[in-house]
Amino acid sequence: MNIVKKRVMIVDDHPVVRQGLALLIDQQPDLEVCAEADSVADAFARFTETSPDLVIIDLSLKDGSGIELIKEIKARNEHARMLVSSMHDESLFAERVLRAGAKGYISKQEATGNIVEAARHVLEGRVYLSPRMSDQMLHRLVASGDDPDRSPIDSLSDRELEVFEMIGQGLTTRQIAGKLDLSPKTVETYRENIKAKLNLPNGTALTRHAVQWLLENT
Repeated sequence: MNIVKKRVMIVDDHPVVRQGLALLIDQQPDLEVCAEADSVADAFARFTETSPDLVIIDLSLKDGSGIELIKEIKARNEHARMLVSSMHDESLFAERVLRAGAKGYISKQEATGNIVEAARHVLEGRVYLSPRMSDQMLHRLVASGDDPDRSPIDSLSDRELEVFEMIGQGLTTRQIAGKLDLSPKTVETYRENIKAKLNLPNGTALTRHAVQWLLENT
């Protein structure tokens, strides 16, 4: 009996990662890679061209955030199934990607075979999270009042978090504006909002905090 393979698109800006994941997926009897991309713009174009059954997305891409790509794809096709595979801190990003429209989050630090399990999970219409993250999200759901385990970073919007991460990478306001296709004034507004939410006194403290956060979470 011939098995109709589910078609998977891989979005990651590291060629070696894409090649390794593509090799793993193509070895499966029920899965095949139909497209690859390394940027938000390229991924959206390839998604439109190929209509994959599943998109596996990294959060850090050449020209922007995987979260923004998830939102764009979801706006085009509300039934699209997406799985995030990333080195970023699951406890901070898993809930965000689910809100954006993805159906799962798996850390690249997990065993390689787990991503195949996660892919099949999402293709079946289920949500995939690690047991630890599932427990954490349930705890947040039932907790009354303020959750003491939540980080102040959780208060940042998706775009503010993206700007915060780029500050930690050492990018200037103008560089961030160019990468996100925003005006420098808009980026400055994001910087001010971030400082207010994190209770930071000035730009130097913001940069220091962003660098430290990036070192601890990547």
